[in-house]
Amino acid sequence: MANELQLPLPWISRLKNAYLQLNHVFHFLSFIVGLSLGIVVTSHIKSFSFALPTSLHSISPSTPSSPPPLQPPSPLPSQPPPPSLPPPPPPPTKLPPILGLSVSINNTSNETDVSLTEQKSLMHSMSDEELFWRASMVPKVQELPFKIVRKVAFMFLTHGPLPFRPLWEKFFEGHGGLYSIYLHQHPSFNESVLPETSVFYGRRIPSQAVLWGTSSMVDAERRLLANALLDFSNQRFILLSESCIPLFNFTTIYNYLTESNLSFLSMFDDRGKAGRGRYNRQMWPAINITDWRKGSQWFELHRELAVQVISDRKFYPVFVEYCHPSCYMDEHYIPTLVNMCYVEMSSNRSITWVDWSRGGAHPRRFGWVDIKEEFLNHIRYGSECIYNGNTTNMCFLFARKFHPNALEPLLRLTWV
Repeated sequence: MANELQLPLPWISRLKNAYLQLNHVFHFLSFIVGLSLGIVVTSHIKSFSFALPTSLHSISPSTPSSPPPLQPPSPLPSQPPPPSLPPPPPPPTKLPPILGLSVSINNTSNETDVSLTEQKSLMHSMSDEELFWRASMVPKVQELPFKIVRKVAFMFLTHGPLPFRPLWEKFFEGHGGLYSIYLHQHPSFNESVLPETSVFYGRRIPSQAVLWGTSSMVDAERRLLANALLDFSNQRFILLSESCIPLFNFTTIYNYLTESNLSFLSMFDDRGKAGRGRYNRQMWPAINITDWRKGSQWFELHRELAVQVISDRKFYPVFVEYCHPSCYMDEHYIPTLVNMCYVEMSSNRSITWVDWSRGGAHPRRFGWVDIKEEFLNHIRYGSECIYNGNTTNMCFLFARKFHPNALEPLLRLTWV
């Protein structure tokens, strides 16, 4: 070890200082390089983040890059008062099929098959009992293959032709798909005179002879109801005669009926000879004299109540057996039935105007000389009643009894 090179202490101190200075320089240079790299990378990231929304806006040029300046709100236009009744739905461009029940019996297994089929014609070979049975089953089918447009069934109970057919043709024009027509005419009546272009063509149902004042009148009413119930879309049912006329246009009447939550059937307790005096004591205990009611034959029913009328098997046989002239079943059966079982479904008023002011067995008849605008407006607005809980002076939609010679002056008035 004596031969090894020995450096003086001042040199060793100088080397240590030089090494420390070089180390500080190296760290300083590393810091400068790192800082520079950080600045460069950061600038690239910022440019990329701003370029991205710009490219997205270029894909959808209709979307503004900044919200448009707010504009002062424009004043709202004055709105007319809403109509009392909404307009009816537009008639469907393609009329839905009329669906009925098809019933077949398998003689081998003794099983009954019930299915929906399209109703091609109103004519059929069913008895009244089978017809009422099928009609009462129709509402139990819940699933339908199309959307229902509510229709009003116009049921005409007539002996022969319709003297006001031109007026009714004008009334129905342009409203196909919102109504159905059913004709109950004497079996001997020849329909060949009716043109195929008429809305009444092919609307005749299987009918039987009707005798005034007998149960055959009510049989005809129930027959009309049952045939109309076979069409699912019929929701309102109005009974009319050949001497009836409409008092308003189709839209007004359609709205009035379809927007109502009650049926229109008059029933009152007449304690006189023409009321309770017609009650037969043999009807007790099924029907008590305190339940006995009288009302107009010309009713309007909603679907639920119509089903109940044709489904009745309890009170109808009692009336058939014990109500004979001078008991007139058409004036008492349905009012008494509804009063006993379904009073909450009725408005207890008729929408068919008639004039009984002269008394007698038949109402007053109006002819050509009576047809004036003032006369019709008096019928339209000359009364007061309740409609859907509100008081109104529009109480009657139809009127009777009109002579055939009233047709010409009625056609000159353009309300339909």
